[in-house]
Amino acid sequence: MWSGVSEPALHPFARLTPDQVLDALAAVGLDVDGRLSALSSYENRVYLAHLHDAPPVVAKFYRPERWTEAQIREEHRFAQQLAEQEVPMVAPMCLQGDTLHWHAVDDELGFWFAVAARRGGRQPDCDDPEVLTWLGRFLARLHGVGEQEHFVHRPELNLQTLGWDSHRDLLASGLIDPAQRAAWDAAAQQALSAVEEAMQGSAPQRLRLHGDCHLGNVLWTPLEMPQGGPHFVDLDDARTGPAVQDLWMLVSTDARDQGWQWACLIEGYEQVRPFDRRELRWVEPLRTLRIIHYSVWLARRFDDPAFGIHFPWFATPAYWSEQTATLLEQADRRSTRLNSSHMSESRMPSSA
Repeated sequence: MWSGVSEPALHPFARLTPDQVLDALAAVGLDVDGRLSALSSYENRVYLAHLHDAPPVVAKFYRPERWTEAQIREEHRFAQQLAEQEVPMVAPMCLQGDTLHWHAVDDELGFWFAVAARRGGRQPDCDDPEVLTWLGRFLARLHGVGEQEHFVHRPELNLQTLGWDSHRDLLASGLIDPAQRAAWDAAAQQALSAVEEAMQGSAPQRLRLHGDCHLGNVLWTPLEMPQGGPHFVDLDDARTGPAVQDLWMLVSTDARDQGWQWACLIEGYEQVRPFDRRELRWVEPLRTLRIIHYSVWLARRFDDPAFGIHFPWFATPAYWSEQTATLLEQADRRSTRLNSSHMSESRMPSSA
């Protein structure tokens, strides 16, 4: 069983020095000029590397032991299939005949890494109905590719992996404030039981997903520029699950906006492929799973100094008190129904 409490040790990423990064890139044939900038990334380590006589590239060094080689290769295959079928996606570059490379720091430590072209953009404006409709079409195209085959090695989004396993590991981590532990445990069990009840008897189509489709992972390029519109970045959390998982995080948490935003997303989506409205009942269960899994994501990485710096509020009494209240609120929603006043299936645009 995993435990978040351990003896202090040098984190593997601490040994991924700039010289190591430059050596890794040179080894796959890139003519780096020595300029290297760390980009904002906590899960992996991502760098902008400048080249002689060529545009800069983005190099991603994967967190050790999170994904197997086979799982990363499935991520790359999905990204390449999207790009080949003209779904805008920043796919890894093929260098020396492969998209995935290994850099050994020494006999005991190494990193999988990939290189991609740099492509900028900004967060989409989800207050614009036309943007949301475009995003709906965009996601439907991604799912059209996603349903063409199945992941063999990457995990499935389900109650056990994101819910009960996360709950177990958080209790074992030693990071829950002792004064809050019992209350948080009870709230988490209540919320997960509500999720379990909501998911019984419902079996939406499972397909390959982006998996972490929040606004930070969809970039928008001005329409007057080449390849204007949205494009995806970061398939690091790609997994199997219901289509609605890639939609709900694009919708505001403000009840006043949810109705029209869902209508625009689904209208665009159904211009490309059908959307099963019954999946809307999964939105609150999926939100509950994400809330709990986010806490364990932080806990499992809290030995990484980058997490302590950027998430100093994690594991404080105030954090666990807030999480307990949030989970109780999720449980009280009975996890199943979208508020009929603003998210009723009957008010969504009808299927074509």
